[in-house]
Amino acid sequence: MAVLVVTGTGTEVGKTVTTAAVAATALSVGRSVAVLKPAQTGVRCDEPGDAAEAARLAGPLTAAELARYPEPLAPATAARRAAMPQIGAEAVTEAAQKLAAEHDLVLVEGAGGLLVRFDDHGATLADAAALLGAPVLVVAPAGLGTLNATELTVRELGRRGLRCPGVVVGSWPRLPDLAARCNLADLPDTAGVPLLGAVPEGAGRLSPTVFRRKAPGWVAAELGGSWDVGAFTALSAAAV
Repeated sequence: MAVLVVTGTGTEVGKTVTTAAVAATALSVGRSVAVLKPAQTGVRCDEPGDAAEAARLAGPLTAAELARYPEPLAPATAARRAAMPQIGAEAVTEAAQKLAAEHDLVLVEGAGGLLVRFDDHGATLADAAALLGAPVLVVAPAGLGTLNATELTVRELGRRGLRCPGVVVGSWPRLPDLAARCNLADLPDTAGVPLLGAVPEGAGRLSPTVFRRKAPGWVAAELGGSWDVGAFTALSAAAV
């Protein structure tokens, strides 16, 4: 898996911290990693973006951006409002391929959900994934409402002929409610793909040293880690 695309069911679902966890897991076994953020929005030019945050948490990796827009909007809208050039799926593909030639793993983190537009021609992260022939990991929230959004995202990937290796819960609550606990079983059944991890709530606030040590335990073997969905489900149920 030279390139893995990371999308979410929406905004603020834990994509960046999940990306960092996958990156830290790969780095822990000596793999070289790059994180590509095609379009960073809502961040000033002097502020660290999502790729830099992934590097801060995960360790020494190549962090790359293609475009940065000041307003926290969809990339196409943010670029238009700022009178800045938009990016297309071809540019994302070219950048990811160049990074893949020099790294064992390239993680391409989208902005918001799968079909958020990069440009006024309708280019999306899904289009870039198709050009790359890359699998798309879905990051979803834990609680009420996640089943519908996750199933819709995975269905759209399937409709486009894109492979989804599974779903990671981007922020697993310290005290999960009934909906979150039920979703551990319902998410893979509804989406039709396995659950491949659960990143604990607040993981992004851990020190980098602690984050790197713990990250492999948050993602499953398919992503290089040791997380086990059966053991995690049993532990979550017993903690209530």
